[in-house]
Amino acid sequence: MDDQHNNMGRTQWVYPDLELPPPGEFPLKGHESLIVLNMNDADAAITLTLYFTDREPVVLPTLKVPARRVRCLRLDNEGDIGIQIPRETQYALRLNADLPVVAQYGRLDTRQQNMAFYTVMGYCG
Repeated sequence: MDDQHNNMGRTQWVYPDLELPPPGEFPLKGHESLIVLNMNDADAAITLTLYFTDREPVVLPTLKVPARRVRCLRLDNEGDIGIQIPRETQYALRLNADLPVVAQYGRLDTRQQNMAFYTVMGYCG
């Protein structure tokens, strides 16, 4: 890793307030995404843990983010993360990585015609 990026990113990110919205009937479908930036010279291994209000946490299979790349994980896409998250269910997400990464969460909610799209940085430790 070059000196310019030595202090960028963290190995743990937490997002406490998630809820996968319904897909809606508009051309853009409601969804959530987790965007992970790996500025390292090596691939990063990330593990996602989901926390629910009424059941035990679920640890997802380890994913790779290639060196010097960004990876967008659609949380409504079982092919991206290995499970189908139930829609309109409160949950939280923790990302653990073996190398420092930067992670951002985004939600597109189309429950009304004036849709809402927003992104947030998580708590990082």
